[in-house]
Amino acid sequence: MANTLQAKRRARQAVKHRAHNVALRSKARTHIKRVVQSIERKDKAAAQDAYREAVKAIDAVVGKGLLHRNTAARHKSRLNTRIRALS
Repeated sequence: MANTLQAKRRARQAVKHRAHNVALRSKARTHIKRVVQSIERKDKAAAQDAYREAVKAIDAVVGKGLLHRNTAARHKSRLNTRIRALS
């Protein structure tokens, strides 16, 4: 448990920051799932649109430092490969 006033404040802030970070990470995962669902339906046009949105969400999370850039690149690459395989 935090003892000093500053430590108590930092603990409160950590709770807020964590909630914000969880929400952003969840948003990126949701966009990735939308791409995967479009691919499974074999709807290439919808998959490409969802992919564009997913890339924006993934890059935003990387910019905040919540996801490593190599991890983001891997996700984007694998999604793009699956979309290209539809044709």
